Amino acid sequence: MTAQVIDGKAFAAKVRAQVAEHVDRLKADHGITPGLAVVLVGEDPASEVYVAHKHKATVEVGMASFEHKLPTDTPEEELFALIDQLNADPAVHGILCQFPVPDHLDERRTVARIDPAKDVDGLSVTNAGLLATGGKALVSCTPLGCLMLLRDQLDTLSGLNAVVIGRSNLFGKPMAQLLLQQNCTVTIAHSRSQDLPGICRGADILVAAVGRAEMVKGDWVKPGAAVIDVGITRTEHPEKPGKTRLVGDVDFDSASEVAGAITPVPGGVGPMTIACLLANTLTACCRAHGLEEPEGLTA
Repeated sequence: MTAQVIDGKAFAAKVRAQVAEHVDRLKADHGITPGLAVVLVGEDPASEVYVAHKHKATVEVGMASFEHKLPTDTPEEELFALIDQLNADPAVHGILCQFPVPDHLDERRTVARIDPAKDVDGLSVTNAGLLATGGKALVSCTPLGCLMLLRDQLDTLSGLNAVVIGRSNLFGKPMAQLLLQQNCTVTIAHSRSQDLPGICRGADILVAAVGRAEMVKGDWVKPGAAVIDVGITRTEHPEKPGKTRLVGDVDFDSASEVAGAITPVPGGVGPMTIACLLANTLTACCRAHGLEEPEGLTA
């Protein structure tokens, strides 16, 4: 068996096109433009690149983009004052603070300051609680993207056995909750799990998110399973001395001989993250104005 490779880049482009179409309708029918505010504290080069990508993507779908760049030594009270201002601004429907922040700032306190209705990263305790209890949460972007890929790939998720390797608040826990909402039977595996390969072999859906390069081997995968690889690690290239390559948590070559479908790294889950950030901003905007939420772009 050779797995179907799930093209996350193409699917993300489809999601962005759906968002852009809905944004056009909001402007034409209601005079509303969804707005996303991104706050960057400090001068981390990687963060600056991410913020630039988010700005570009936001503008391309017709949304308003508000960038706020603060010095590295910005005191907490100044950051919080800006967040309070954005919370109160009706033109801003989504707020994202780019992490990591400088050491003197606390990420949890920063997330808690953002209005949960504008928390398009889905990181707040309120949104986590809403997700866990079946409420209308804004869901963390990467798990939401994985769910979209699975729903597109599989006829139904209901009744399937799903294994999520990883229990982080950012991904593992919300991913498990999303799969549970789809009526999957869900197992969360982690570093203390006994017989991890055996647990994985029972999965119709296997989601790996631990950050260990090529840890999941082909003989861990149930024949025909859908494999979602969230990990990304830069390693030495085996055939090009001095060069590096990006790999995931799954040994793609061996797993793709067994799985029914699999995401590659790069080009799988990664492109979905910004697409789902835009989808979340659109959803937050619709909720703020009491309008129908975009079909297919929410959990």
